[in-house]
Amino acid sequence: MEASMRSELTPTNQRQTRRNPAWNGLVAFGAASLLALMAGSAIAAEPTAIPVTDSTFKCLGEMTKVRHFFVDNLNGDTKATIAVAEKGSGDYPVGSVVQLIPGEAMVKQPKGFNAATRDWEFFELDVAKEGSTIRKRGFVDVVNRFGGNCFACHVKARPEFDMVCELEHGCDPIPITRRMLAAVQKSDPRCAMPAMTEDDQQALKELDEVLKTMTMPAAAPKQGT
Repeated sequence: MEASMRSELTPTNQRQTRRNPAWNGLVAFGAASLLALMAGSAIAAEPTAIPVTDSTFKCLGEMTKVRHFFVDNLNGDTKATIAVAEKGSGDYPVGSVVQLIPGEAMVKQPKGFNAATRDWEFFELDVAKEGSTIRKRGFVDVVNRFGGNCFACHVKARPEFDMVCELEHGCDPIPITRRMLAAVQKSDPRCAMPAMTEDDQQALKELDEVLKTMTMPAAAPKQGT
């Protein structure tokens, strides 16, 4: 019996037998390494939010005005942001900031951060001579001080406008004139205050009356509707 077993263990079989434990260990190590790399790739692929704090927001006059609104870029890619704003269509680059009035802002977070808002994060701000304070921030649930849900308004913009509302972009019209907007922009307390004309003061009074009766979407529309 022992002789029979020894005869079956040829030199080749013996080498294979000795190699198998090492080979199996190497295969196991390789598989584990591959899984680790795959896991690492998955973690790296998750978008990292651009840090936004109170100090992120500044005087509108320090931003770039395009038509009737202001833009900037937190990643330093301001030229790319301005290019999209001036063209009037296209996807804004990551880091873009869009503001119409001092107390509200949109910031473009990295791709994949929030599919519903096309990666825009909405901000409601308190502004004073000392600077800005973030009152609210989020994606589909930010309601401004006038009772309007930011996402509910901006989601109506046609896809080619990347959720930025202007005339004829598809957003619901608001009863605020460019004259009123200009007066609000000039009244930004974070800026060195320009002289307010009598017409500016009158426009602000007219705006106050409009805001008393203005209704805006109070809730985000359900997805898929």
